[in-house]
Amino acid sequence: MKGIILAGGKGTRLRPLTFTGAKQLVPVANKPVLFYAIEDLVEAGIPDIGIVVPSDFPMGREQIMGAVGDGSRFGARVTYIDQDAPRGLAHAVGICRDFVGDDKFVVFLGDNFIREGIANTARAFREGSMNATLLLHRVPDPRGLGVAVVEDGRVIELQEKPASPKSDLAIVGIYFLDRNFFEAARGLVPSARGELEITDALSRLIEMGCDVRPEMVVGYWIDTGKHIDMLDANRLILDTLDARIDGEVDAESTVSGRVVIEAGARLVRSNVRGPAIIGAGAVLTDTFIGPFTAIGDGCTITSSEIAHSIVLDHSRIEHIDERIEDSLIGRNVDLRRAATRPRGHKFLLGDNSSLELQ
Repeated sequence: MKGIILAGGKGTRLRPLTFTGAKQLVPVANKPVLFYAIEDLVEAGIPDIGIVVPSDFPMGREQIMGAVGDGSRFGARVTYIDQDAPRGLAHAVGICRDFVGDDKFVVFLGDNFIREGIANTARAFREGSMNATLLLHRVPDPRGLGVAVVEDGRVIELQEKPASPKSDLAIVGIYFLDRNFFEAARGLVPSARGELEITDALSRLIEMGCDVRPEMVVGYWIDTGKHIDMLDANRLILDTLDARIDGEVDAESTVSGRVVIEAGARLVRSNVRGPAIIGAGAVLTDTFIGPFTAIGDGCTITSSEIAHSIVLDHSRIEHIDERIEDSLIGRNVDLRRAATRPRGHKFLLGDNSSLELQ
């Protein structure tokens, strides 16, 4: 059985953060969300992984390849497959035909997060006779998602972003498939948004008489395409941390709850209340870090308060009087209170930025 991770796309919902990087490398609890997908596949006994990368976004492509390498650090063997343009999920899977061969395979959207992993579903699919297994999750409003209709233990119909959904079962971005998928995807016509939709290919599987089974995700599933989704995933992972202090905590600092302080990090007259993680080489001075916060490697934070947030590597935050919360702050950001008066807000914001002052 082989694995495919779709790591294309330009992360428009996470802009401006993703103007300069791949959305799949935005970290959750200081680990790129893409790494969780790789680890889930390896844990499920699927070390042969093809990663579809966007050749039309060279910066993102090179970042992904540089971060993952040959996969050996994860116990995986990684093959990179170029997609020339974002032509839809069915196209992205279709170009993996040579990599997959006649093996069964699982497709994992690179920005999807499922805390419980896929090992049990992978085992059942590997040993079973079904042609496809779709992971499903009940959601209050599925209109913006793919929707499955289930009857007598089979998926009998699929809808793509329906105005009037026939069920509340959203299709999670993880698909277990066999070679019949490639036959179903052959000759697909682009949808109204100009893409080859995976739901169209899956619908053809059903029409072909293939055995398409549902599998309910009973735990947490998050599509980390928006900043609030990243924060939710960050919260879920941080809530499973085992406390560990490898850095330095001076006598005037306190650490409470499940907190990880990586090697080289230093706390000076600061308070960290977990669950939280402080990255390697970060320096916190006269600072409070509240629950569900991840501070990246090499950050410098002085006289500030941060809670329920993600701060990426090598950012500097100094003398911010109001608490920073529910925030996603990129790499190498410099955020500080001006020392001169009169004081005012000075902003340099890129396209599609979001800023809320309270």
